Amino acid sequence: MGALDYLSNFCTDVRVTRPRRKPMQTVEIKVKMDCDGCERRVRNAVTRMKGVKSVEVNRKESRVTVSGYVDPNKVLKRIRRTGKKRAEFWPYVPQHLVHFPYVSGVYDKRAPAGYVRNVNIVTPSAAASNTAEEQVMSFFSDDNVNACSIM
Repeated sequence: MGALDYLSNFCTDVRVTRPRRKPMQTVEIKVKMDCDGCERRVRNAVTRMKGVKSVEVNRKESRVTVSGYVDPNKVLKRIRRTGKKRAEFWPYVPQHLVHFPYVSGVYDKRAPAGYVRNVNIVTPSAAASNTAEEQVMSFFSDDNVNACSIM
């Protein structure tokens, strides 16, 4: 009986560990889609992936938004396999979040309306210390129409 007790300890002491699940995330990808067939092909390819909860396709903005327990690189790879080789992660941010939206490298004429490229640019005025004089000068700005905070 000693050997059976010894072996039974191995069987009862085994802990079953589940693999950790990927966190729920949203992946935005820029894909140029010209027709309903392109849109359907991309939507079906992504919808069939394991862990996908929802897929939104916006052909006007050339954007595909995928939500679920997915790996962003696998989603991009799956979209590229549909024949959309130029697919990339969504490179744009809303224009109102950028301090200088018309600086070269940020403004992209191929971007959808209201969006600019997501680039961190350090300008000399941003790198300088923010004195009271600079704050007063920033009340009036020719670049931003809504910058006049006195009126």
